[in-house]
Amino acid sequence: MIISINHQLAEAPQGGQPRGLFIMDLDGTLLRSDRTISSIDLDALEQLGKLGIIRTIATGRSLYSFKTIEIEDLPIDFVIFSMGAGVQHHAGDKIVRKVSLEPQEVKRACNILKSQRLDFMIHKTIPDNHMFGYFRSNPGNADFERRLQLYRQFAVPLNEVTDGFGPATQLLAVVPANDSHAVLEKVRSELPDYSVIRTTSPLDGKATWIEIFPSAVSKSQTSAWLAEELKIDKRDIVSVGNDYNDLDLLEWTASSYVVDNAPADLKNRFVGVASHNDGGVAEAAGRWLAEQSNTSI
Repeated sequence: MIISINHQLAEAPQGGQPRGLFIMDLDGTLLRSDRTISSIDLDALEQLGKLGIIRTIATGRSLYSFKTIEIEDLPIDFVIFSMGAGVQHHAGDKIVRKVSLEPQEVKRACNILKSQRLDFMIHKTIPDNHMFGYFRSNPGNADFERRLQLYRQFAVPLNEVTDGFGPATQLLAVVPANDSHAVLEKVRSELPDYSVIRTTSPLDGKATWIEIFPSAVSKSQTSAWLAEELKIDKRDIVSVGNDYNDLDLLEWTASSYVVDNAPADLKNRFVGVASHNDGGVAEAAGRWLAEQSNTSI
């Protein structure tokens, strides 16, 4: 595992010690179905900033993919991207932390995925991790083929031998929904010293993406690192999510909310708010502030 850190982080928006850390997922949480952000959520983020609360997006997207969201002057302070493999100071457009797999770790994970006859991609290191090599084991994996088509200008086929790929941010296997649980558990058992994260495909909403990272990578671990750098107590941290790749973050934060479009088992475990299309982030912010100090936005 390779970790690179720049410890010179920004202070709270108004200067001084931050009052808290507000972390939200992007797709299906802050971002609506039409790829916009509601004015009520934007207003809530503005108000959080005025209160000295650090606003952070935690997304599975690469930084390249995140920047395709055309929201001018998005009121946030940090972006935790690629499931926690990278952190960007938003205002300064500076990557302050990045983590990658070493070549031998990449080779080992490749061998496991090949042994399971999975279709997968290997992503280059940050900031170029929107580029990847791919290995196809099964014809007709529709979600895998759709992702290849979306990123066709950045994708190259891998040969049987992948020893020379070098370091990588992650591997991503695309598994049809009806096969996902058994495959996920098998990969986790074979790679116990990696971070293996389950994500529902944002493309078809059915397939499972099995994402393999260094052990230090997850939304919760990277959020903990950021909180420590900013000297924010865990009691003052809140998260809002919508899917299984938010689970470790939701379990870690002192206050946790899920939007109404989340799977039923997540809604049964965490406090529910409105859907991503109906201002769920703003509702979570308001409820959290009210609980913290009897102040609502």
